Amino acid sequence: MIIFKPCIHKCGKFKRYNMKKILLIVSTILLLFLFSCTENRAYRIEGKLTNLEDQTIYVVFESEDRSLVDTVVCEKPGQFKLEQLQEDFSQATLFFENKTSWFTVYLEPGVKIIVSGDVHYPILLQAKNGKLNNELSDVRKKMAPLLKEQADLFAGLDRSNGMNSMGGNELASRLQNVNHQLSEDALAYIRANPGEQASVVLIQTFFTDPDDTRKLDELLITLDPQLKDFYITKELEQYSIRAKRTALGAEAPNFTVKNIYGETVRLESLHDKYVLLTFTAPWCEMCQTDDLYLDEIDSLYSKDDLQQILISLDDDMEGVRRLLKNDSIQWNLVTDSAGQAAMLIDLYNVSALPRCFLIDDEGKIILKTEDGVEVKQALKKIIDSD
Repeated sequence: MIIFKPCIHKCGKFKRYNMKKILLIVSTILLLFLFSCTENRAYRIEGKLTNLEDQTIYVVFESEDRSLVDTVVCEKPGQFKLEQLQEDFSQATLFFENKTSWFTVYLEPGVKIIVSGDVHYPILLQAKNGKLNNELSDVRKKMAPLLKEQADLFAGLDRSNGMNSMGGNELASRLQNVNHQLSEDALAYIRANPGEQASVVLIQTFFTDPDDTRKLDELLITLDPQLKDFYITKELEQYSIRAKRTALGAEAPNFTVKNIYGETVRLESLHDKYVLLTFTAPWCEMCQTDDLYLDEIDSLYSKDDLQQILISLDDDMEGVRRLLKNDSIQWNLVTDSAGQAAMLIDLYNVSALPRCFLIDDEGKIILKTEDGVEVKQALKKIIDSD
């Protein structure tokens, strides 16, 4: 028996050594597996952009019920890499040049999306990889000449200070023709591809008119039933409901909010007066009160005839108070404090700024416009004739 003791002792050491080695190998494999799973779930976006001046890019990851904001700084001019490990996002919108332009990509877990192109033409950027991104990139390539002309015409209108300036009418007329042709091209694709998700995105891009949902409703019906549960299809159905809620002649949706002075603003309490509800933002050049003739309108009509309510996407309430301290007009202004402006923008289906809603003394919406001159003319016709 004594002869075998050394062997037993050695075998015991050998067994313990092997167990430690096996545990180490298993742990390593497990870590590699978990890392691989995380890698497979990650959302990746790479950029190869030209003419980018501001090298900081803001990215908003979105799902049906939440969003997450991230920031990335380019490693080299126009080049960046971004990874998001949180799950269940469906799309990401990249904001360039201090958030003045943007581009949306559609996410798939583990798929590296490469965004490339000239940021002077964000609508022409290409997103490679992922079925929906590839489909949309092919559509953009076919529409490229018209999309480029559209962008150039918008830029020309900005330089000429709008449609009413010298040369502006000609640019606006050409833009109308280009927009019509783009809509026709989009319509042809949608009708030829009713089962493709790209068709839903094209409906969202070209046929979401907040003043007339007839074309939107018509196209949604033509889509393949398999797209019924696609999240953008659901968004468009809700958009149509909201648009009808603020159609001309509809009763203006009621709301209760606090203005910058802490006073309660309740729309239903103003039903015996005309109300001008104006949505603005501090970064929007066209949103200034003098550009919209709101100062002049305030001087022309008493509070008994017309109540003005301004909704501003500005969450610095104290800063706004200081800015308006020396203003001769005490504006009834609601900021985005506690998400008030965002809530009202959703309630009134506001898709562009500025946006003015004129509500009559029975609480009905009688005008929707971004043009202060049109508001002035409507008020003159309605109130001055009473």
